[in-house]
Amino acid sequence: MHVAALTLRFFLVAVALLAGWFDFRSRRIPNWITVSGVLLGFGLNTSFFGFAGALSAAEGLALALIVYIPLYILRGMGAGDVKLMAALAAMAGPTNWLIIFLVTSLLGGVAALVLVLARKRFAQTWFNVLTLVGSLARFEAPYRTNIELDVRESQSLRLPHGTVIAFGAALCLLAGLFPN
Repeated sequence: MHVAALTLRFFLVAVALLAGWFDFRSRRIPNWITVSGVLLGFGLNTSFFGFAGALSAAEGLALALIVYIPLYILRGMGAGDVKLMAALAAMAGPTNWLIIFLVTSLLGGVAALVLVLARKRFAQTWFNVLTLVGSLARFEAPYRTNIELDVRESQSLRLPHGTVIAFGAALCLLAGLFPN
């Protein structure tokens, strides 16, 4: 494997795991981690691949923001999670970030199911899912009709998504899922 790919992957997993650890411990991802990730992504990609690397970092960052900002606006995701995914996307580029996103989504679904079952909240969660779908079908923000659908509220059942992102990114690297 090329030194550039190894370096980018090393920093990607380092940023992801550090952010995941902070999110697990404090339910916060510090800005110094996410800003460093974005700067590393642009800096390393540009130094290794020139303009094409800078473009890849920008495309990855834009893709992550397009996917995650609506989730943040609907209060289904925290700002730290959005910034972490943007940082990882700036390092990974759009294609590899999409793989991270898909793996993270699957892991997040499994982790959420385990959390719901462990807390014995299956019926309430099913009601919340129906409320969510109904609100979105009416073009309403779900958190306005059900406070449990707002990640900013203490009553909501929350999962440290940064930790799930860290596991997803690490799994992608360990499994060799990146095409480039």
